[in-house]
Amino acid sequence: MTTPPVVAAPFRLLPFRAISLDPRRTGHRGVARVLARPYRAVTERLDEWEAGGRLVRDPQAAVYVHEYTTSGITVRGLVGSLDLTHLTEGSVEPAVLPHEGVHLDQAAELTDRMRDMGVNPAPILLVHRARPVTRAAVYRAMAAEPWQSFEDAEGQRHRIWAVREPAAVRALQDSLQQTQAVIADGHHRYAAYLRLSQEQPGTAWDRGLVMLVDQDDTPLFLGAIHRVLRGVGLDSLRAAVRQAPGLEWAEVGESDAVAALGPGSLVLTDGERWAVTTFAGATADAVRCRAAVEVLHHDVLPHLEPSPVATEYVHRVDAALHRTEPGRTTAVLLPAPGFDVVHRIVSEQGLLPEKATSFQPKPTTGVLMRSVVDG
Repeated sequence: MTTPPVVAAPFRLLPFRAISLDPRRTGHRGVARVLARPYRAVTERLDEWEAGGRLVRDPQAAVYVHEYTTSGITVRGLVGSLDLTHLTEGSVEPAVLPHEGVHLDQAAELTDRMRDMGVNPAPILLVHRARPVTRAAVYRAMAAEPWQSFEDAEGQRHRIWAVREPAAVRALQDSLQQTQAVIADGHHRYAAYLRLSQEQPGTAWDRGLVMLVDQDDTPLFLGAIHRVLRGVGLDSLRAAVRQAPGLEWAEVGESDAVAALGPGSLVLTDGERWAVTTFAGATADAVRCRAAVEVLHHDVLPHLEPSPVATEYVHRVDAALHRTEPGRTTAVLLPAPGFDVVHRIVSEQGLLPEKATSFQPKPTTGVLMRSVVDG
């Protein structure tokens, strides 16, 4: 795992010409086919879909306000091309903060795929706490009729407004200059953006498609990703916890363990026995300043013997529990870190362990795409 370079302040979100699939196709399995191998043919397939009326290519560049609703949760964000040309050096403040590292081989594969496609097929998700002036600009844009409004094949509802008028775009860009955004989803695509920008400076690859969500206005749900440790029994984890300073171990009943899960604790179970590991003597401030997933990976797992045969990352508690096996496979249930904890960690030039967070819901692929040929 490695840390990708970081885009430097000021945050610059530029207009682009959106490609948007027909609402009846958006979310349909056919989208995966049109964006699949051979990737060099993707642009040609999109041209065919456009000729057949199956996608819309906006004739004018814009910064878009995209609002989507799924399972009762509404998320709204600004979609545009992020300027990638200035990277942090010395004391320059970062504009974009990754919260986890990337695998070099996966980033390289995505770089090759995106280069062949000539398309950003979906925006990476960025999260920030917007200034009031930015939120006001978004609301002004929403006072007009949407450019598009539809329900896709997956049942996700979408409304999209296009901000085109030069003065409105400038006002929006000015309001975003001090933005410091955390990458919620798309770390490897972000690394691919930067590689392509460095490979082909001065071209349209100097920009990458992003969606910037205001966590104070329409927050993304921040969930935990639990661990299933294969080849590890509960007794081995107890020994590892007892070697780590400042941690306490207590075996309890299932209901007490589940009730104890929170910012200052981990819950461990092999399906029969249950235990709670707490941060001994942690104050409220200390709990807010450290993520439980850090405690697991930095304090507990280095002492674990034997090491897991395999580690699975599971989003749902019931799915994690289904994989347990007494004496052989243990689930570690984690609380979700708060957004402010994540932001504090990464703003101090730290990274969370791999798959530490799950920001949901994500927009359906195909709603807003960017052709690099179009700029």
